[in-house]
Amino acid sequence: MPKFDYSLNYAELDLRAHPELYRVGVGEQGVLLVQPYKSELLPHWRFATPELARDSSEVIFGMFLAYLRGGEFVGADMARKFLQMGFTRARRYANHRGGKKYAGPVPDDRKGQSGAHGRPELPRTPEDPVKAESARIFKAKWDEAEANEEYAALKKAHKARYG
Repeated sequence: MPKFDYSLNYAELDLRAHPELYRVGVGEQGVLLVQPYKSELLPHWRFATPELARDSSEVIFGMFLAYLRGGEFVGADMARKFLQMGFTRARRYANHRGGKKYAGPVPDDRKGQSGAHGRPELPRTPEDPVKAESARIFKAKWDEAEANEEYAALKKAHKARYG
């Protein structure tokens, strides 16, 4: 699978105008970089409580469907990534009070990238049931997006055309 291209100047790049430059990558890669979708989706992304998670995931899923209706695979994929990120961040806070998963600072050459980068994982705290419920809500919408046949077809076509 072609990797997400971190070398592009995303601050200046409009991927609605240049979808050919977008690569899906793995997981949530690019979720906080790809414009204009980041700016459209981020204001709706909330997971602190189940009520906020429910509202947020429904709005973002609605945007996912709107992007599909408009034939915007990049927007749909970014909305899917925001749903995935709602799940993963809520789970992190459910497992680690304060949301900090790893001990120590992020190495300078790894800032902005996810992962342990050789740092030990902090012990889990007792599960926060509020954040766990928020995670379940986002997971259901993420699964619904992943199972969408139109999304799958657009993803396949995008990869076949652009890599």
